[in-house]
Amino acid sequence: MSTNSTLYIGMMSGTSMDGVDGVLADFAGGAIRTLQAAFVPFPAALRAELMALQSSGDNEIAREALAAAHLTGCYAECVAALLPAAPGPVQALAAHGQTIRHRPELGYTRQLNHPALLAELTGIDVIADFRARDVAAGGQGAPLVPAFHQACFGLAGQTRVVVNIGGIANISVLHADGKVSGFDTGPGNVLMDHWIGLHQGKAYDTDGAWAASGRSDPALLGILLDEPYFRLAAPKSTGRDLFHADWLAQRLAQGPALPAQDVQATLTALTAVTIARAIDHEVREAEAVYVCGGGAYNGSLLRELAQALGGKTRVETSDALGVAPNHVEALAFAWLGYRFTRRETGNLPLVTGAKGPRILGALYPA
Repeated sequence: MSTNSTLYIGMMSGTSMDGVDGVLADFAGGAIRTLQAAFVPFPAALRAELMALQSSGDNEIAREALAAAHLTGCYAECVAALLPAAPGPVQALAAHGQTIRHRPELGYTRQLNHPALLAELTGIDVIADFRARDVAAGGQGAPLVPAFHQACFGLAGQTRVVVNIGGIANISVLHADGKVSGFDTGPGNVLMDHWIGLHQGKAYDTDGAWAASGRSDPALLGILLDEPYFRLAAPKSTGRDLFHADWLAQRLAQGPALPAQDVQATLTALTAVTIARAIDHEVREAEAVYVCGGGAYNGSLLRELAQALGGKTRVETSDALGVAPNHVEALAFAWLGYRFTRRETGNLPLVTGAKGPRILGALYPA
């Protein structure tokens, strides 16, 4: 591994399973700069297989290996799109992988990936497997982004909240005194994406327009909010292992019969309310709430969140802090790769519950 380059590529494919977000970052002088970004959508067959691998099935070990190779091809395509913008050699690729199981209470988390193949395809050192060490140290392995949010967005003397809304939503509370807290709040886009896919064949609700055509139902919202996860104390993390199609179907069966658009509106309210309650629990007053991830592009969701916060806190996207919402997570893992090569810790035990700070990742040399 070279030691003189400050250029890193970070790649993230999250619980929304729409594709790979990648960034080329430069950490020269301790700064955090995005030089280029790229997105590689998943082919329909790969996305379907990744969804299927969320639960047990026939021949899943072989299917997982084949899907990992297919996914790695998408990562390599993303790298190829980013490299022309690099002003020099790239130190390493930080590739998160695709989470297909997340059960920290049982001592494991599983990110589908083939980093050895990625090193072969690109000729660049690869850092992967970021979550396993935190889980081995008794932590949740998630969320890992709060440490990055503090490094990138924290401001001494101000309390800020960063909300990442991917398939699952999580918050990072950057307290004025430098303390950082955070956890997964529950579903982000995962249930909304499922419902619109089921009824309209779309991957997501563009700007929340379909949700805006309906009305949130208080009775159904109450049933959804009765999920025990929302009452758990932090540290805590979750994923599709809990919030999936059957979870929603069971709760819809307990509630009133509603038009499909009203269910969508209620699912949007669920995401907003659980995020707002988590924020209210963690901090009395925040300078602002900054939203990143795919949910930042859902206008209905942002309005619901502002309303759920009582209109007392300004809600903006991470654009206001200089980073596009769909670049934040990939940049976070580029930063974690940078930390790894410097042998610096990447987790926050207060957030994940790990026994202590740990260096996160595993190296696959080119």
